[in-house]
Amino acid sequence: MVNIFKTSGNITTFELTRGFVISILASMYLYLAWLDISYPWLNSISALVAIYLLLGSSRRVWAYSGLFIGLFWFWWISMSFRLYGFAWATPIGILLTASTYSLLFWLAAFISDRVESRYHIPSLLLKIIFLLIASYIHPFGFDWFKPELMFVESYIGVEKWRFAIVLSAIGLAIYREKPAYFIFIVFAFSPMGGEKISKEQMELIDKTELVSTYISIEDKQDISTHLSTTNLTKYKIDEAIRAGKEIIVFPESILPIFLNKELGLLKQYRELSHYITIVIGALHLDESVPKNSAYIFKDRKLKIADKVILVPFGESNPLPDWMGKLVNKIFYDSAVDYQASDKVSDYTINGRTYRSAICYEACSEKLYDGEPKYMIVLSNNGWFTPSIEPTMQRLLLQYYSRKYGTTIFHSINGSSSYIIINGRPILKRSQSRDNLMI
Repeated sequence: MVNIFKTSGNITTFELTRGFVISILASMYLYLAWLDISYPWLNSISALVAIYLLLGSSRRVWAYSGLFIGLFWFWWISMSFRLYGFAWATPIGILLTASTYSLLFWLAAFISDRVESRYHIPSLLLKIIFLLIASYIHPFGFDWFKPELMFVESYIGVEKWRFAIVLSAIGLAIYREKPAYFIFIVFAFSPMGGEKISKEQMELIDKTELVSTYISIEDKQDISTHLSTTNLTKYKIDEAIRAGKEIIVFPESILPIFLNKELGLLKQYRELSHYITIVIGALHLDESVPKNSAYIFKDRKLKIADKVILVPFGESNPLPDWMGKLVNKIFYDSAVDYQASDKVSDYTINGRTYRSAICYEACSEKLYDGEPKYMIVLSNNGWFTPSIEPTMQRLLLQYYSRKYGTTIFHSINGSSSYIIINGRPILKRSQSRDNLMI
């Protein structure tokens, strides 16, 4: 087995330190946002310096950088282990995640160096190409790693062509040993959120009620709390009707039941939908196949939008069948995987077409096929809180909103709900946590 970290003496310390510094700079946008601090100029500089240092580094620095970036960006993935009863596996999951990105970075640098030595193509160019296409590389189907995400709250755009200009400018500065080439980055600058919110968008914000809940996963799984949760949804619907709202949106699986089998409850929501459109998350039993779905009640009619992209390991096992069954047996009590829908779902409310998205899939490129103008997202972040996951999720939604011009309405369990317009998050009015907790 190749030891990608085999170094000695002061070189080890230097390369380890350089990789750590690069990862700190590359993660600054995320942790500043987590602290509710937004300085576009600081995010711009830190991201540019991180890329500059990375492109000018050896393959071992790339390995260390990948290790720490994987750690700082995605340590929260293993937080859900504690809810399955094996918290002991959390450090192992964190190490495996970080090691995966370390190996990915090392391979990119290793291949670049080998191609240069054999075909005389500059390894710098190949490293630039890797960073440009890295967002299309999805380990185990997980596609949240996008290097250009560092610029989502900066003065530099997130579009691929802008990112290509940034990488080209930095590459020229390194190759020609003339930092003045950074002037080319000026062409990638774009005013952050330059578009103003239209009158139509403001009216839509006022007419839409996004519900934030803080129900623990343990309480969701406790059958005795289901009646309280159902009553909570009815109370919030009545409140929204009295406030003159047109749409009310609840988080993912706020009703952890197969709602299509609860005929009495379906009838009640149908009747309430005569006064307001209701979008609510619940489970859907399609014959014997479980699905994670959004239920849309409007004018006493019902549409069910099933989830299209399932969470790797959390909802569907990406491993080969025999291995997946073994993992499910050991860790998930032989639970059956959810079934994904084969196509995205759109629905119309008051003349506007909304794309349906549930949590993880809203951060995947596939959901933005056709560049939907509006999207309603339901999430349950209780699996990963407290952590940086809600912040990273929001930044990814800002990324897609900027990239595709999609206005996103996001109702969440476990953190605050918000609307994203032109890549900018707009928090709804503050809500009391007390009356939204079980």
